Amino acid sequence: MKSDLQLPAAHVDALLTAAIAAPSMHNTQPWRFEVNGHVIDLFLDGSRTLPAEDPTGRAMRISAGAAIFNLRCAAASLGYGTWYGFAPYPDEPNLLARIVLEPTSTPDETLGNLATQIPHRHTDRRPSDTTPVSERMRVALMQAAYAEGAELTWLGEPEVDTVLGLVLDTDLREIGDWQRRTERAHWVGGERRTEGIPSSALGPRSTTYPAAVRDMATRPADHLREQTTFETHPDLTVLSTGYDKPADQAAAGAALERVLLTATREGLSASFLNQLLEFDDLRRTVQDLTLRPGHAHMIIRFGHHRPGTTTTPRRPIADFLPTEEQS
Repeated sequence: MKSDLQLPAAHVDALLTAAIAAPSMHNTQPWRFEVNGHVIDLFLDGSRTLPAEDPTGRAMRISAGAAIFNLRCAAASLGYGTWYGFAPYPDEPNLLARIVLEPTSTPDETLGNLATQIPHRHTDRRPSDTTPVSERMRVALMQAAYAEGAELTWLGEPEVDTVLGLVLDTDLREIGDWQRRTERAHWVGGERRTEGIPSSALGPRSTTYPAAVRDMATRPADHLREQTTFETHPDLTVLSTGYDKPADQAAAGAALERVLLTATREGLSASFLNQLLEFDDLRRTVQDLTLRPGHAHMIIRFGHHRPGTTTTPRRPIADFLPTEEQS
């Protein structure tokens, strides 16, 4: 039975608009929401899986954790405190998070400030300049990850070279994998209005290989887009957690989004080299590069923000809520 005490409709719209702005693999937006009173449940949407590239659903759970973090930020900006649990019921694997909102006179100021960055955060696949990320910002991003129970490790030059070498290994493995290529082509390229990655957001091709940015092109025209030079010594990080259960993967997503919003606030851009982590042995190798125990979830390249990046589209809020027949 639905509670008589509902969140205002305008607040629900603001909360879900923030949540669905979170990053997801190939911009699949694999979430559903149910709002009951002051409780919001996030479910994984089984119709938007990536069985070839994300067979265990780890990337889906990471993206859902990022969506929940955005929702928490929006809630703070609206004057709510939030209590939440990841994967609260083992017998309901698609229910990834339950969030309770309560009006408060002391909302989390840090989350409220980060909410202002949500519309500006996006994946930037263009080259950065040669200015390294400052030590102050490195520490700030590490602290952002730690606040959500994860660890962000900055890689040294030898480890970066190893990662770029693993990019070549990954590409060689995918040459004969038509399932991965077909799946990616379904979500990437062309003109897209509600989901996936449009050609306009792919960024330029690198003049060197392997490169510090993932070339997502799947269509002949996209393989011919303009070329440019990327940084030789990119600032790469590995985001990891101590354990690898569904709740840990969702926590990694929350940490990811806190890191990305913090970076956005400080004028930094980000892109990803996560194709390595789609293979279990390479994922272990990447974690070993951090010299710490745990499980790698994201490889993030940071640079300095430049205006003009094309953002990826989002579906309308109604698509993420139950229909009247389902209510």
